[in-house]
Amino acid sequence: MAANNRRMSGKKGAQVGSGGQRRKGLEGKGPTPPAEMRKKHKANRIANAKAKQAARRPAPRGRGGKGTSEMVVGRNPVVEALREGVPASTLYVQQFIDNDERVREALQLAAERGGINLMEAPRPELDRMTNGLNHQGLVLQVPPYEYAHPEDLVAAAHDDGEDPLIVALDGVTDPRNLGAVVRSVSAFGGHGVVVPERRAAGMTAGAWKTSAGTAARTPVARATNLTRALEAYKKAGVVVVGLAADGEVEVGELEALDGPVVIVVGSEGKGLSRLVGETCDFRVRIPMPGGAESLNAGVAAGVVLYEAARRRA
Repeated sequence: MAANNRRMSGKKGAQVGSGGQRRKGLEGKGPTPPAEMRKKHKANRIANAKAKQAARRPAPRGRGGKGTSEMVVGRNPVVEALREGVPASTLYVQQFIDNDERVREALQLAAERGGINLMEAPRPELDRMTNGLNHQGLVLQVPPYEYAHPEDLVAAAHDDGEDPLIVALDGVTDPRNLGAVVRSVSAFGGHGVVVPERRAAGMTAGAWKTSAGTAARTPVARATNLTRALEAYKKAGVVVVGLAADGEVEVGELEALDGPVVIVVGSEGKGLSRLVGETCDFRVRIPMPGGAESLNAGVAAGVVLYEAARRRA
């Protein structure tokens, strides 16, 4: 009877619980996401459209990239590198080293230039760093070279209001030849040098030394594929001139040197590779009355650069 009275009473009493379901239903679902993330919102449709456009857009071209760091070892090579202005980040000096004239000069040159860290290291550490080479207690660390992109050379020429004058090297593997070409390009008002990424000389300490400091103001670009880089130059209106002993035109007769031009120099032994030779607009020869079979890359580039500079004067 008591139970029946409670059931008919209008007084509220204890009720069977919901297991917390009603409370969970009242809980929030976190902060409201931004408009561009909410489906069916106008901002979301705009954001999706921009993302699709970006996916269709070609990727931005990469830079020429960096080379690898290098160690110059030995007292004479280190002193010569510092004299020639080869970029350096650290000069390592062996502990308790015999302080001769070359060591003193290396320390003085490094201090005068500034920006070169001086580090003292025990002989075993220098042996490890140089893989056991005869370092004589002096090791100079050369930082990776910052290569330009081939298109940067054309852009720099246009920024100066000039026709591009560029040298490309095909199969040249001696860094000293690269340094000599950089020096010639600088001397005759050129805008830079292009080298392939593989199987080619790079801007090592040897190339820096041969350039006699001109590498600091003459950019070297690195191309992943030299043939494609030359084709891109042609599309940009630059004439591609290849040097070949059996060229159809003598260098002094080539009127194309008056305008935008890239001069392609092959290796001393093999000359231009087949694909690069086929890409050239002209194949020119340098007359050699003395009967020499070929010139090295630095000399050949210098001859053609002189002719181009003479015509542009």
